[in-house]
Amino acid sequence: MALTEYKPGTTFPGRMGRTIDESQPAWPAPERAAAGSPNVMFIVIDDTGFGQLGCYGGPIETPNIDRLAKNGLLFTNMHTTALCSPSRSCMITGRNHHSNAMACITEGSTGYPGSNGAIPFENGFLSEGLQQHGYATVALGKWHLTPAEQISAAGPYDRWPLGRGFDRYYGFLGGDTHQYYPDLVYDNHQVEPPKTPEEGYHLSEDLADKAIEFIGDLKQVAPDKPFFMYFCTGANHAPHHVPKEWADKYKGQFDDGWDALRERTFARQKKLGIMPKDAVLSRHDPDVQDWGKLPAEERKLYARMMEVYAGFCSHMDHQVGRIIDYLEKLGELDNTLIMFISDNGASAEGGPTGSINENKFFNNVPDDLKQNLAALDDLGGPKYFNHYAWGWTHAGNTPFRRWKRETYRGGVSDPFIVHWPHGIRKNGLRTQFTHAIDMVPTVYDALKLDPPTTVRGVTQSPIEGISFAETFSDPKAEDRHKTQYFEMFGHRSIYHDGWRAVCPVPGTSFIESGFGFGQMVLTEDKLRELDATGWELYDLSKDPTETNNLAETNRAKLIEMIATWYVEAGKYKVLPLDSRGTMRFADPRPQLTKDRATYVYYPGTQMVPENVAAKLLNRSHSLTAEVEIPKGGAEGVLICHGGNVGGYTLFVKDGKLHYVHNYVGAEEFHLVSDTDVPVGKVELRYEFEVTGKPDLARGKGAAGTGRLYIAHKLVGEMKLPYTVPLALGIGSGVFVGRNGGSSVSALYDPPFAFTGTIKQVTVDLTGKLIVDTKEQEAALARTAMARQ
Repeated sequence: MALTEYKPGTTFPGRMGRTIDESQPAWPAPERAAAGSPNVMFIVIDDTGFGQLGCYGGPIETPNIDRLAKNGLLFTNMHTTALCSPSRSCMITGRNHHSNAMACITEGSTGYPGSNGAIPFENGFLSEGLQQHGYATVALGKWHLTPAEQISAAGPYDRWPLGRGFDRYYGFLGGDTHQYYPDLVYDNHQVEPPKTPEEGYHLSEDLADKAIEFIGDLKQVAPDKPFFMYFCTGANHAPHHVPKEWADKYKGQFDDGWDALRERTFARQKKLGIMPKDAVLSRHDPDVQDWGKLPAEERKLYARMMEVYAGFCSHMDHQVGRIIDYLEKLGELDNTLIMFISDNGASAEGGPTGSINENKFFNNVPDDLKQNLAALDDLGGPKYFNHYAWGWTHAGNTPFRRWKRETYRGGVSDPFIVHWPHGIRKNGLRTQFTHAIDMVPTVYDALKLDPPTTVRGVTQSPIEGISFAETFSDPKAEDRHKTQYFEMFGHRSIYHDGWRAVCPVPGTSFIESGFGFGQMVLTEDKLRELDATGWELYDLSKDPTETNNLAETNRAKLIEMIATWYVEAGKYKVLPLDSRGTMRFADPRPQLTKDRATYVYYPGTQMVPENVAAKLLNRSHSLTAEVEIPKGGAEGVLICHGGNVGGYTLFVKDGKLHYVHNYVGAEEFHLVSDTDVPVGKVELRYEFEVTGKPDLARGKGAAGTGRLYIAHKLVGEMKLPYTVPLALGIGSGVFVGRNGGSSVSALYDPPFAFTGTIKQVTVDLTGKLIVDTKEQEAALARTAMARQ
């Protein structure tokens, strides 16, 4: 008997009698894609400059990405927003980042419509649209599209991947994560990595494994059902983590420095046709050190940092290749529309000397060259959270100026490749102006599908991007994207019909402006001054690298461009401008529950992410663990927050109670009890009393006195000259009864699970201290004397 199906919501076409023998069944038809519909795959990598990949003339071996370019389209004029969350919101919705309320990363959200970090539900994701057309949808890797206050086990989950149209998810919700100890989420819950670093674990490989698994799961059951895969690696964002053998492949290749690399890359770009023959290489950036004047030991360090980055990138390329090979094995590759992109230009967050802990950047802590040199042999391994020196950033964005977070082309011009043998009629280079918001409408256009008018009952806003599907068959197709604004941390630019105007903040470089990143706070008076004198003008048809400023000689065009920027800013909710950098992270934001002074945490629970954890930095507080110690003693972590990038941990080891405050991975302040922890039920406590004001701009959190108590008896005291000022690490959180992820302290190996019984751990922020013992009174007297 043949099945009768009907479209859900239409009239039932069967017959319903009083009994089954007088009736005829009909079924609501499942949502099926049209026969032969292609798979769609977005591959989004991180912090990768225009001039780093092999197919873009760069020095890094990327044979699998190069293969996509050779058999597809390589775009020379793709643009992003200069920062990760904003760019990713454009790629997945087809709307501008301020329209998506993503002026900054989610951790830097502010209370304005274009910046609050909550992507409106009327801005549907491509996953939500393709679901309505019968596609399976899976996301893997970096997400960073949910408000940071909403990524805990308490939810809400409506802005997690499964709440925005994905059937399955495996990855990390924050902006970055340890590549050996990642903060993993599977669907809607946290999970531990399947292996340890000692067993060969690396996140890039794990993500590729899961991508292959998800594809296989689908195709073995429904081989004709197409999928949309959103595959986002942690690479090439810091930490630059890779097995040593991958970094060693590049030994000696960067010994002649970043300036020499720029020259070589630029020459290859011209040879490949990526840059015009008459293009001029942008200037050596004033913020970048002169390689030839550096001491030999520094050149050795910086060269190794770049070897590690290159190995990290090649390792990522290998994992992408595994997925490509699997698609080919299944016979799916030629009918999979692949779009490959980086979310912004190369990153300068490592500073002039590089960093062994990127969390220093987020805390305004300057890097220490001596510490970096001492870490040389361990770069790329799990011990450090390393990032290269910004000379390599400058070289990585060849031939353009500047870098991530800024809207010169070095920040916003990115690698972009399209591969679809069944749909592309003529391979090769494409020079049309494109932007990340164009990816979604191009997919709908190429698949001949209409974007949804409603998603879960919410009427959809217009897509703001413009399809470039015509370029699939016509290399000389007209530039359809005529106008595009840019804004990031107050740094502004505007593209219109072959021209670009740029208004840099704090200036053309940090040295020339006299300000570091985020130090110039825009005021109305300053904005008026910048609008009058701070804009630059470039004719990209003759000057693609923005080297010839025409602002003085073509004032009429400049004024037109500035006016256009303000029109676009009004249209897309760009204002108010906010040039603060990491200081935005300290802004108060709405929480799921009302602010409270006491937090109670329990064992056996999921990690509590930083943005919803107790805010104990720069304030007096206490940590109190109610435990039971068995006969023979116990050891392990009671409570911790952070990782090897910084944090705190309260634990029992060798019979003693210990507390460690890890100051951004640079030093550990360690306090240990002078008596043993007794058997039985006991209260173990750490107190911190603030004794000095923080200096957030200089990376110093409040000074104070730390004290340990066992059963209300003072058993240890230390002075902390400074503490972590702003953030314990993006992606980190609170663990009870174990140290998930990388170890907060070098005094133990993770997870160092507690072997006794924990009833609960209470974090108190009232500042109330124990004062009912003679030892405490004496301690308070000593503190008072010290503060005179």
